[in-house]
Formats: sequence, structure tokens, C-alpha cells
Amino acid sequence: MDIRRNLPLLMIICFLSQMGGFMILPLFPLFIEEFGLSGWMMGVIFALFYVGKVIGGVPAAALYRKIGGKRALIAMLLLLAVCMGGFAVSSVPLLFGLLRLLQGIASTGLTVVVRSIIGDGGNVDNRGLYNGYISSSEGGGMVLGPVISGWLALHWPLSVPFLLVTLCCLMAVGAAMGIKSATKAGLASESEVSSQASDVISTAVKQTKTNMNMNYTLSPVNDTPSPTISEPPTGLTRRQQLIGYGTVHFLEMSAYAVFLTYFALYATHIMHWDPFATSLAFTVAGISTLAAAPIAGYLSDRMGDRLLLCMFGMLMIGIEVVVFLSTSSYVWVYVGMLIGGVGGACYMDSFFAHIGDHIPDQGRSSVIGKIVSAAEIGSIVSPLVAALLVERGSLYTVFVFNLLLIAAAIAVQAVMRSRYRSKRV
Repeated sequence: MDIRRNLPLLMIICFLSQMGGFMILPLFPLFIEEFGLSGWMMGVIFALFYVGKVIGGVPAAALYRKIGGKRALIAMLLLLAVCMGGFAVSSVPLLFGLLRLLQGIASTGLTVVVRSIIGDGGNVDNRGLYNGYISSSEGGGMVLGPVISGWLALHWPLSVPFLLVTLCCLMAVGAAMGIKSATKAGLASESEVSSQASDVISTAVKQTKTNMNMNYTLSPVNDTPSPTISEPPTGLTRRQQLIGYGTVHFLEMSAYAVFLTYFALYATHIMHWDPFATSLAFTVAGISTLAAAPIAGYLSDRMGDRLLLCMFGMLMIGIEVVVFLSTSSYVWVYVGMLIGGVGGACYMDSFFAHIGDHIPDQGRSSVIGKIVSAAEIGSIVSPLVAALLVERGSLYTVFVFNLLLIAAAIAVQAVMRSRYRSKRV
């Protein structure tokens, strides 16, 4: 797949799907409340979305490997469209729960497929930039989604935004159908060229071996033999890499889930903000991510140290939290949101680009699927832990917990980075 040719279509898909998700994010609780569901039932329906996100990553990776990126994207987008249309016409709690579960599966599936396409189609020089474009398009959806749904909710029934999101998903399906895959003729040509190149390389290798009389001598500078191709080019085994990446993303998503769940409550009860000011904070963060993501991706490619940029991004997210814990000033908190939005872009762009650099092609989509699914467990667990902290402490305690999650993620990345650097030396 020609990633440069298809990148604008991938950006449209991510923009439309993210905009749809953020359209219903503030309205979904109000929508299902209209049906007189109990608080416990509403909580179960909310949780099923994250359960779907947990279990959706690995199947999505398998689907990507089996049918390819284009068809996998279409399948996930159609599933999202069915879910959104189902929400608009449903009134049965059991159906709500099922649709919410499927929505989570499709949401994670889209992330896995898109990031796998970037990882497979890009290279070490451009993966960060391409991931930056994707994050930027998602940031645009984050900005527009709540604004559009909020305006619609003022003038139309709450089911109307869900129908609009269904339309957005179908438009994204149209964009996915426009993705150009490699043709059979092209593949045959590439195979022929590859075969010819292989013959040339083989001949060159034989000539080199003849000139060297098949003798391998050790360099006085390096007295160890070169590693085999199967050995990972890092100081970590494949299993250690998977555990490390999974832990980092688990901690990051845990912190993000706590922020999404409790910032509005903190702003209302501690900072005494009105709903408009709180919504504007999310918009500021979205605009920041939208603007910063391509630049962060470019820097990730040029720095040659993606994990360092990941750590810096997490530090900026921590600064965002420290700012609103320290003051209720609109200006300073919005500045903190700008910093946090840039930090989120730095982390996401560099994290997935780093995986693309260090995981082989044949296992990359599977690794991304496992990491994304494992990380979503944090989205379920961390708000529950935060709820216990609210009962025994306060909302302030919740964000101290948030800062601890961020610090732990930075520490794990620092350890991984030191292992990579020691291997290079």
C-alpha cells in the first residue's frame, strides 16, 4: 500500500470517526437517562464500551493480517455505523449494552488498523510524521465533535446527533473504499525486481566470500561476532519489549481515563467553573493537539530518539495536571491545557512510530493490537480506583493518583531507553 497516496484518506477516516466519537461523548449519559435506567445499569453500559476496547485489539490485528488494511477499515467503520444507528432507534437496555460493547471493539479496531498501516507503510524516517498527521486529524475531530453535538442538542432531539454520527461513519466508509492497494501487476513487477536484486546481492556476496577466502577475522576494536539476523536489534527481547510497551501505554491510558472522567467534576466542585468554561478547556486541548501533532511527528523523525520525546510528552501532560491543581485561573488552566495537548501529540506520535521502528513487519500489527487492548484495561480499572479515592479522600487526591501514573510511565520509558542506548554502545 502506498502510504503517501493514501494518507489523506486515512486522515479523513480518523477525523470523521473521532469527531463522531466526541459528538456522543457528552450526550450519551443524557441520552440513555431519558429511558429511566438506574445508575447501576448506566454504569454497566458505560463499562461495556471499555470492555469492548480491551477485547477488540487482537481480533482487529488478526483481521488486518488476513484481509488487509483497506477491508479491515471498511469492516470497522461499518460496525461503528451500525452501532450509532442502533443507539438512535433503541430503547432496550440489553441492546444498548450490546451496541456499546461493539462500539468499543470497533473503536480499538480502527486504532490498531490505522497505526498498523502507518507502521507497515512508513519507515524510520517518516513514521513519526505520518503518525503526527493522524493524531492531528483526530485532534480536529475532538475539537468539532462536542461543538456540533452541543448545538444540535439545543434544537433537536438527542437521537439526531447519533444519526449524524452514523452518516459520518458511512462517509468514512466511502473514504476507505477510495484507498488504493497494490495491484497484482504491481506486485508481480515488484516481485520480479526483488528477484533480480536478490540475484545481484547473492552474486556480490559470493564474490566477497571468495575474496576473503571464506575466512572471518575479528576486528581489534570489536572482538565479538556479529549478531544473527534473528536477534532483536535492541537490548530487549521481544517479550520484554511487549511488556514494556504494554506497561507504558497502560499507565498513559489509565491517566487519560482518570482525566476524562473526573476533570469536569473537579472544575465544577473545586474550581467552581460553569459547564461552558469546562467544555472550552477540552476544546483548547484539542486545538493544541491538532496544531502540534505534525510538528511533533517531524521532530520524532529528526531527533532519532523517539522514547525521549515520549517521555517529554508525558512530562508536559503532568505539567497540565499540576497547573489546574495549583490555580483556578481560566488563563493559566487554558495554558496548561495547551501544554498538555502538545504533550499528548508528542507521546502518541513517537510511541507508535517507535514500535514501528523496532518490531518486525510480520509481528507489528499483532503487537500493536495486544498493546492497545491491554492499555484499555487501565481505562476500566483507573476510574474505579479514582472513585474509591474520592470516597476516602477528595477530588484533589484523584489527580495526585493521576500524577503518580504519569511518573510511573516516564520511569518505565526511561528504563527501556537506557537498555536501547546501552545496546547501541
